[in-house]
Amino acid sequence: MNFPKLIINLEHIAKNAEILLKKLGNIELVAVTKLVLGNPKIAKILKEVGIPKIGESRLLNIKKMISHNIPGPFQLLRIPMISELNEAVPIVDEILISDEFTALKIDEIAQKYDKNIELIYMVDVGDLREGVWFEKARKTIENVAKKLKMAKITGIGTNVGCFGGVLPSKENLNILVELKEYLDKKLETNLKISGGSTVTLKLLENGEISEKINQFRVGEGILLGTDATGHRNIPYLSQNTVILEAEVIEVDYKPSVPIGEIGRDSMGRIPHFEDKGWRKRIILAIGEQDIDPSGLKPFDKNLEVLHASSDHTIIDYTNSENTYKVGDVLRFHLSYGSALRVFTSPYVKKIFV
Repeated sequence: MNFPKLIINLEHIAKNAEILLKKLGNIELVAVTKLVLGNPKIAKILKEVGIPKIGESRLLNIKKMISHNIPGPFQLLRIPMISELNEAVPIVDEILISDEFTALKIDEIAQKYDKNIELIYMVDVGDLREGVWFEKARKTIENVAKKLKMAKITGIGTNVGCFGGVLPSKENLNILVELKEYLDKKLETNLKISGGSTVTLKLLENGEISEKINQFRVGEGILLGTDATGHRNIPYLSQNTVILEAEVIEVDYKPSVPIGEIGRDSMGRIPHFEDKGWRKRIILAIGEQDIDPSGLKPFDKNLEVLHASSDHTIIDYTNSENTYKVGDVLRFHLSYGSALRVFTSPYVKKIFV
């Protein structure tokens, strides 16, 4: 099988990482590899260019990297399941948490392994994903910190953009700065603030990041050169890191609106169609099982991605200056959501260059 395939340019990924390392300066850059399933080839080049820490949501991916001799330290990004802590604590170095029960369980296991492990306590500043609600954070984190023995709260953090689409701002990040100042005084410590991600790079560019925010967790920016939440290509990073190629299996001339009573499509959605008359159409041998069709960005800017079923993607090429035939190959850049499916799909061949 030659297609579909994903061409992964390691040089462009490495260059993106190098650029961000320089731009962040003294801010610790955690390279997030969950998009690429903790791919060891990608993790290796990230470490080679100087990435100090790798962040992962899934323990299986961390195990994969360790088995390929990728050096840590590793940060477990997703607040952990209790059921995975016995496996996680021995192999990770830093864990994001959001509640007392999990923190105490980590501490219990850390004592068993005689291992010092760092915890970053997540704070919800409004995006409504993980984290203790910011109004309760002071007393909650202070109380938990005083109960720990081997595990230690070494930082506080937040996530914005991923669930609620909330953009980072000086105002919501300042919640963390004020919380740090309170906890540092109460606990006689110097907490790090893990307050940055790809979407936060815009604030950094504008000089609007507090110097007390000293850790960024970045995946999309390094791996795709894009910022989905900020809806932009990051101008100083490469977007030619991954390119999807898919083969044409049908070329035809058909109506733009289906004939017959409309129910739901194969994904259970009610499709909507605009009557544009008869149109030139392409079918690609790739579908929803492999990609998010809304996240396909054709190299031929005059192509329109219409829709997809599980195994087929329909393209309108009426406005294109190119002529297509069965067996041709179309190329696409990918959104984060589409890239996530492509990397996960076993039906898309991965080629490293």
